[in-house]
Amino acid sequence: MKLIFLSGLPGVGKLTVGRGLAALTGYRLFHNHLTVDLLLAVFEFGSPAFVELREAIWLSVFERACEDRLPGLIFTFNAENTVRQSFISKATEAVASRGGEIVFVALACDESVMAKRLDAPERRQFGKLVSLAQYEKLKAAGAFSLPKLPSPRLTVDTGALDPKAAAMLIQKECGL
Repeated sequence: MKLIFLSGLPGVGKLTVGRGLAALTGYRLFHNHLTVDLLLAVFEFGSPAFVELREAIWLSVFERACEDRLPGLIFTFNAENTVRQSFISKATEAVASRGGEIVFVALACDESVMAKRLDAPERRQFGKLVSLAQYEKLKAAGAFSLPKLPSPRLTVDTGALDPKAAAMLIQKECGL
């Protein structure tokens, strides 16, 4: 199984590009907020229970997708400091030990583009960060600096490419 690990800051288009990539490849899309929203119904963001359960769910899905021999899975991820660094090594080991491969793909765009996207109505559907002021405050505090990810196989500028073109580039460059 190939785990396409789409990462990037809030508003760069991870979910939109992930949907496009899923349509092109037939891979399932497991986006970050499915787990986050589930756990926020019960636990405070960043609490020990939230952090532990979020990572356990992510890892369980990766492991089971490998065991069930799915051809691929697309996972969206925003590095932020409540995710432990050990999650990255555990994810890599969970997939590799089951015969799979993680393909890290970074999505990025100019901050002016991202600022316009933050308050989009579709972001509110999943309880995503929508306030530019809150984003800037979190960024200044270093909230998006951890965990460190391995060097990506590909970095895609989602400000220069529309979502379909970005998905097609990922498909081509990652051999999907």
